[in-house]
Amino acid sequence: MVIHGIPQPSPIDTLHAVWTTSKILSVSTNRTQLLRYAWLSIAAAVATITLKAAAWVYTGSVGLLADAAESLVNLVAAVVALIALKVAAKPADQTFSFGRAKAEYFSAAVEGLMIFAAAGWILITSVERFLKPQPLDNLGLGLVISMVAAVLNGVIGLVLIRTGKQHRSATLVADGKHLMTDVVTSVGVLVGVGLVMLTGWERLDPILGFAVGLNIIHVGIGLVSEAAQGLLDRTLPDEENEKIIEILRRNTTGETRFHGLRTRAAGHLRHASVHVLVPGDWTVQRGHAFTHDIETQLQHALPGIEVVTHLEPVEDPESYSDMPEGQLPIDDGLDLPPGADTN
Repeated sequence: MVIHGIPQPSPIDTLHAVWTTSKILSVSTNRTQLLRYAWLSIAAAVATITLKAAAWVYTGSVGLLADAAESLVNLVAAVVALIALKVAAKPADQTFSFGRAKAEYFSAAVEGLMIFAAAGWILITSVERFLKPQPLDNLGLGLVISMVAAVLNGVIGLVLIRTGKQHRSATLVADGKHLMTDVVTSVGVLVGVGLVMLTGWERLDPILGFAVGLNIIHVGIGLVSEAAQGLLDRTLPDEENEKIIEILRRNTTGETRFHGLRTRAAGHLRHASVHVLVPGDWTVQRGHAFTHDIETQLQHALPGIEVVTHLEPVEDPESYSDMPEGQLPIDDGLDLPPGADTN
């Protein structure tokens, strides 16, 4: 449309601009809000360190000492998570054209390594106490204090995991899982200290501490593995890829096709690229309107996804010679020109 000789944007372009702007503002606001949860994690770590240190002082239990040491690791990890979230929340610029969302994976990896450090401390201390058992004091009070700390960690951990999954934050999910491993540690310690109090067998304390340490190592391996896969541009989860493929199949007709689909996750961000094949005699405006409609459908199905489309003529054999490696299958036969021999 032209007014006074000046080209005006079409209604489609106007709606696209409004959608894109609101999406960017929403994502930016959400990332800023996540910083509050990082501060919540730091506050929880400080509180639990204080409680568990008091329990250790009262009882002399190596299990409670190891539990307090892991909470100290939680505090360091929470500070790292806060830094990572602040970096990831920064908008894209000319230096980082795709943003800094992958900073969250570094945080998750650091948290995994910190978990290994805590587990190593627990294992070594447990072995030493097993070889040289010592009597424990004030076990009842120590159990109560440790139980309060475990409940606090459990509640905060569940909040962080739920919020992290909701906003696709690898940092908050890792931080929440770290707190939940602390809960597992506390439960193991509580059981061990309780049994020591009932049976008088002091070696139960380090035995259960050792078992808890092995479980923590297992959790740490999972966190480091997930972070490594994110840094290596792992594709989106299967259920999200299926949503994309279903939309593309639904828009496949006798005239239009899709291939070359690739997806990846970058922290809380989703990315997808696909080749869109339309009749060569379509106008540029018609092709643009079709690809824009596809992008809009994908963005409604997966809010926040960034979609890159490559428009090609469906009848040109050259359109089928540049398909990328690792593409996700959309439908059988769609990687060949119309009428090509599939045998």
